[in-house]
Amino acid sequence: MPLFSKSSQRGLLPGFSLTLGVTLLYFAIIVALPLLAMLYKSVNLGWSDFWTIISSERAVATYKITVGAALLATLFNALFGLLLAWVLVRYEFPGRRLLDAVVDLPFALPTAVAGLALVTVFSANGWFGRYLEPLGVKIAYAPLGIAIAMMFTSIPFVIRTVQPVLEDVAVDVEEAARSLGATNWQIFARVIWPAIFPAFIAGCSLSFARSLGEFGAIVFISGNLPFETEVMSLLVFIRLDEYDYPAAAAIATVMLVLAFLMLFVTNSIQAWQLRYADRS
Repeated sequence: MPLFSKSSQRGLLPGFSLTLGVTLLYFAIIVALPLLAMLYKSVNLGWSDFWTIISSERAVATYKITVGAALLATLFNALFGLLLAWVLVRYEFPGRRLLDAVVDLPFALPTAVAGLALVTVFSANGWFGRYLEPLGVKIAYAPLGIAIAMMFTSIPFVIRTVQPVLEDVAVDVEEAARSLGATNWQIFARVIWPAIFPAFIAGCSLSFARSLGEFGAIVFISGNLPFETEVMSLLVFIRLDEYDYPAAAAIATVMLVLAFLMLFVTNSIQAWQLRYADRS
């Protein structure tokens, strides 16, 4: 006779309907309602006005700057974040716990403070900037500074998504593969990488999405020069400051579409990887 009957199993989570209703209400008010209001503003523009706003020279320039810097930041975070997660999981060294705590600093630090800190370090008179600019490397008030600000604020997404999965990878499986004659590279490619790949892709997509919408850290280090260092989030802020709410909603809709497109590509890659893993 089973220890718990079906009727008792249904009661293991009391208040399920209530909690589900509260969750859906919270989602509708906090997430769905603002997005629907923004889309409503964009739809009311009409297609011709909407296209005129999002295809203007200034808007297109912000797309190129923002997406280019976000891709560069995501590529750096993918490589360095994976490496740092590996070091934190697989090695013991003095200061490991401190380094593990510092990884969350971009989450806790206000983005405006992060921007001011980056300007202090990379400006022409900054700690590093005074040595880099004579070499022709301009970071502050340049696209490279935008990418560095995005790297700083979004790298924890890669580390914190890969780290717990890497901790769960069984060392016994690695030892078994090594006993069968597999090299370190083969162990990583055939055992470790398939296990962490979905988390790695999820972290990279979150890093890219955060970089697209970053504002506080960028506004201080970019210089906010139209056609040179102006990003999409700043252009939305400028339109709001001008009380041009439809234009702000139109540009924000482009950002939303880019974020959803990134999530779709990420989920497609993860689904393909899982099907490939099942077949193999």
